[in-house]
Amino acid sequence: MTPDELSELAAGYALGALEGDARARFEALVRARDAEALRALRQYEESLARLAAEHPETPPASVKAALLARIAATPRGAASMPDGAISMTRPRPRRSVWTVVLAGALAAGIAAIAVGLTVSARYERRLEALGQEAAELRTQVQREQSLLAILRDPATQMVALSGQATSPEARARMLWHEKAGGLLVAAGLPPAPAGKAYQLWAIAGTRPPVSAGVFAVDAQGAASLRVPPLAGVARVDVFAVTLEPAGGRPAPSGPMVLVGKS
Repeated sequence: MTPDELSELAAGYALGALEGDARARFEALVRARDAEALRALRQYEESLARLAAEHPETPPASVKAALLARIAATPRGAASMPDGAISMTRPRPRRSVWTVVLAGALAAGIAAIAVGLTVSARYERRLEALGQEAAELRTQVQREQSLLAILRDPATQMVALSGQATSPEARARMLWHEKAGGLLVAAGLPPAPAGKAYQLWAIAGTRPPVSAGVFAVDAQGAASLRVPPLAGVARVDVFAVTLEPAGGRPAPSGPMVLVGKS
């Protein structure tokens, strides 16, 4: 018999789950005081005892009734067993029933814990996703509220931008408030070439143009750009859009595609 086979028999015997020839084979080893069989049996008995101590659980009344019925039906008379082995007389059914009950209870508990952890992890992921969605909605609501505030303020400038020679069909509208910033909405712009992007500029008096942001257009040539307040810039005289290297430049260097005066 291989060590694995012996270990399986010892585990089944400790739980009272061996029947027929398998039980007879293992009991023959125990009666013969086989060292490996006795060692394996003690190990499983000790493991069951530890598990019982760590996870105490009162069996239901139906189990107790079944146990008493089995004890009452067990024939009297016993065969003596060597030291270190479990008895195969009347105590044996008691141990088998309780170990089976314990094993079942532990298996159910472990399964419940595993299911609980799985459900908990799933709900945690869902809650995290809902939290992200809520944060995005809050950001969107704040953005819309700020735009409504700009539209309602009499100090807001409305500037129309028209297409230039490089994009004559392009057009745009710029809402601008010196303290709240603004919004650019454009249409009819061709997609920027690879490595290029559109850049919005605010020009006030004789000061150098101030970058107000970089943007791209969709497949229909439409785009929008939320512009924050620009430090040191009050009323803007001219808004312009140029085609620049991706990421933008500190000063205009490319062709002008849109321009509008306030």
